Amino acid sequence: MDLFDSHCHLDPMRYLDELPEVVARARAAGVSGMAVIGTRAMDSEAAADLASREVGIVAAAGIHPNDVGEVVAGEWDRIVALGESGRVAAIGETGLDWYRDHAPKDVQREWFDRHLRLAQRLALPLVIHTRESIPDVLAMLREAIARGPLAAILHAFTGTAAEAAEAIDLGCHLGFAGMVTFRSSAQLREVAMTVPIDRLLVETDSPFLSPEPLRGRRNEPAHVVHTARCLALARGCPPEALAAATAANARRLFRCR
Repeated sequence: MDLFDSHCHLDPMRYLDELPEVVARARAAGVSGMAVIGTRAMDSEAAADLASREVGIVAAAGIHPNDVGEVVAGEWDRIVALGESGRVAAIGETGLDWYRDHAPKDVQREWFDRHLRLAQRLALPLVIHTRESIPDVLAMLREAIARGPLAAILHAFTGTAAEAAEAIDLGCHLGFAGMVTFRSSAQLREVAMTVPIDRLLVETDSPFLSPEPLRGRRNEPAHVVHTARCLALARGCPPEALAAATAANARRLFRCR
């Protein structure tokens, strides 16, 4: 299968000296493309450096909503500089997280708006984190799209079929991670079945959200094959066809060569 992990975190802080082996295992598993996502300026810069060295890897630069209350002086300028440099293929990870209270809601909204406007100004796709906040995320997306075009990805999607339909109407792509493989996630698999194939992405969110049968272990891009196979089974299509379609979607979004 030709797979593209549309959302992973591969900075040295998380994988240390194992990163070359992690990338090699992904290649061996058929993962020819990876989007390495930043959550602060430092790991965004590390992602851009990795993308410059590795064929098939692209980077995104952003500040995670759980971290926006701890931003240091000059950090946003570093994100903007990465976006303007052409070294990253997307802006994010950004969004709203109402599950954790690491940052006040008004602060999260302010920083989400900054990322929205930057992505629109640079004509780059936006990678969005949303946890117990999808209605508010969609409302801010509607406001942004009223200003101008925006390509958005709702990563690790866990919303309802109605929320998925609304996101699709707004032009979003939906990424599904390891949770969709859990035995308890029959409803999420039903939602995934409703997503048009040209809006579907698969991801790991490495090193988090390991799929069945690897729950409890550190996740890595090679494991995206389990998510792709699970979604293919749910949708009644060959795994190779789903892998090829989702990889094509990711390459188009991130403008991969």
